[in-house]
Amino acid sequence: MDANALHSADLHCVRISPKTCWTFIRLRTNAGCIGEGEATLTGRELALLIAAEHLLPMLLKEPIHTGFARRHRPTQLPEAAIVSAVDQALWSLEAEIKGMPLAQLLDTRRDRVPIYANINRRTEQRTPEGFAASARAALANGHLAFKVAPFDEVSPAVCVRGDGAGAMRAGLDRVAAVRDAIGADARLMVDCHWRFDESTASALNDALARSGVYWVECPLPETRANIPSLVRLRRQCNALDMRQAGLETAIGWAGFRPYCEAGAYDVVMPDLKYAGGLHEVQRIAAECAGLGIEVSPHNPSGPISHAASLHVSATLGAFDRLESQFDESPLFDTLVGGPFAPIKNGQAMVPQGSGLGVALSDAVLERHADRPARTWTA
Repeated sequence: MDANALHSADLHCVRISPKTCWTFIRLRTNAGCIGEGEATLTGRELALLIAAEHLLPMLLKEPIHTGFARRHRPTQLPEAAIVSAVDQALWSLEAEIKGMPLAQLLDTRRDRVPIYANINRRTEQRTPEGFAASARAALANGHLAFKVAPFDEVSPAVCVRGDGAGAMRAGLDRVAAVRDAIGADARLMVDCHWRFDESTASALNDALARSGVYWVECPLPETRANIPSLVRLRRQCNALDMRQAGLETAIGWAGFRPYCEAGAYDVVMPDLKYAGGLHEVQRIAAECAGLGIEVSPHNPSGPISHAASLHVSATLGAFDRLESQFDESPLFDTLVGGPFAPIKNGQAMVPQGSGLGVALSDAVLERHADRPARTWTA
């Protein structure tokens, strides 16, 4: 029996809050070595399970190899999440077996990664004061860059009715409160969650520029038909000394390419959970570098995605900053047995030790399970 062959694969869904569920994959070898990956797609756990039922038995029939993501190129998000999580787990497992950090296996460029705090999920009090309080907490935690998603009242339907300008005022008040809390010089990014149409987004850009916003993220639904509108909005952002960012759910370079080659974004945001594997994120960064586009990986989820994203970010060129969810739940640290290294001057240390440098706790996984774990055996 090959000690390093895969013995089993598990899928764990962990309930973090009424609105958030994190999903993890664990691979175990015959010798008991474990590799972990994250496939979080909150609200679509059943779709993840269906994708896992299709993909994980195939994984266990193959010789263990980090090329699984190259051999199984997904086109839909649930499949992409499972393939990406498997790829994280396989690479972390290989690094674990070789006794080295994942970043070293992937060719490290930096041991500290500039990050920014996504304070949106922490902010349950959706008032300007609530957003400002979250921003001050992140500032005290060592962060120098911040992101908010403040436009709860806006939607494409509201914009179509012509009510978008009025609906976005509450969000602009939240942005202004955060700017006051973090000071004039701190970087502030604003996520629009695809809620606007072009004309309303154009008015939004003018307003956000007055708050010194660094980038405007995902203003429009990301469809091929909207690429010309996104190009125009990017030009407007640049004229206002802002950037435009997006593509957090795109899959593979093929999903990024039409937007990047058209010039829709200054910054793209591949998510290690969805992009189709670690090497696919590296490829996206390399292709973007040739187009003068920077990469800022999307990363608002759990601790395994965070650890893997730190390792991969340590290897990327054309790199801006890594997103980090801030203080959504104490389970972020508890799940891996303790906190990550403290944030210093807006930078995070890449976890040390073999593999990811962190590992999920069996007891915490069981205690906070959203549903029974699913196991496949070779």
